[in-house]
Amino acid sequence: MSITIYSKPACVQCNATYRALDKQGIDYTIVDLTEDSAAMQRVQDLGYRQVPVVVAGDDHWAGFRPDKINTLVA
Repeated sequence: MSITIYSKPACVQCNATYRALDKQGIDYTIVDLTEDSAAMQRVQDLGYRQVPVVVAGDDHWAGFRPDKINTLVA
């Protein structure tokens, strides 16, 4: 499963998400929304207004969600 994190620079919740995924040994791709307007539109189309937005397969969520990250390992 591919995991994409839509984020912005200096985002505390984004950094916490990276650390949690790294700790679990989960690979992910980071997309900086300040540099990619198409990605920003996709995030808004999903209904999100805050970062990080994590897209993992068919699932997606916003914010630092350790509960969701733990389900990726199971």
